[in-house]
Amino acid sequence: MKERAGGDVQNVLIVGVGGQGVLLESEILAEAALRSGFTVKKSEVHGMAQRGGVVSSHVRFGRVVFSPLIKRKEADVILAFEEAEALRWLPFLSPKGFLIVNRQRISSPLVTLGLAHYPKDIPSVLSSLGNRYMGVDAFPLALEMGDPRLVNTIMLGTLSSLLSIPLTSWKRTLQKKLPERLRDLNQLAFERGRQSWPPQGRARKGLPRPDPRRLAGES
Repeated sequence: MKERAGGDVQNVLIVGVGGQGVLLESEILAEAALRSGFTVKKSEVHGMAQRGGVVSSHVRFGRVVFSPLIKRKEADVILAFEEAEALRWLPFLSPKGFLIVNRQRISSPLVTLGLAHYPKDIPSVLSSLGNRYMGVDAFPLALEMGDPRLVNTIMLGTLSSLLSIPLTSWKRTLQKKLPERLRDLNQLAFERGRQSWPPQGRARKGLPRPDPRRLAGES
């Protein structure tokens, strides 16, 4: 059996910097996909996962998945927790893929030390994607809800509206992964993120839905 490029497999690339919860978000996505009956492969780079270092995680799910790595121009969705990281990983986005970006800037250690410069005009570059780009003001929204750590869950909610994973799988995974005292607030943050796609004035459009008969049938 062969993996079908551009077929049932969905490729999600999650990127950010250390301390933003990239690896936890990829774990939640992978488990939600598993709960939905998908085969899942995950790969992550976290050698620089200390605060401020670049972190990325590849999550691929579908009926048949072999490689855990997403190649350039094959990411169906890039979920970026920071603007410069969205720009860095943009070459991995497929021609029909979606880019979801937390509109927050976090300077790397090199920028802080004056050894590098933060990229300019990032929003204009990303906006060139048109309807395939969405900037999310997740940090202000998280502060409004009383906890800046909710950025992760807000972004995950936005991502969920694009993928072929049932809402029940997301909710059960969040229930399992989060301490009881944090569940209600995080469920609310997830819903706030989910409601943010599509942006006002745009028609709802997501990725093609794999045929559930294929997922449940052949092996």
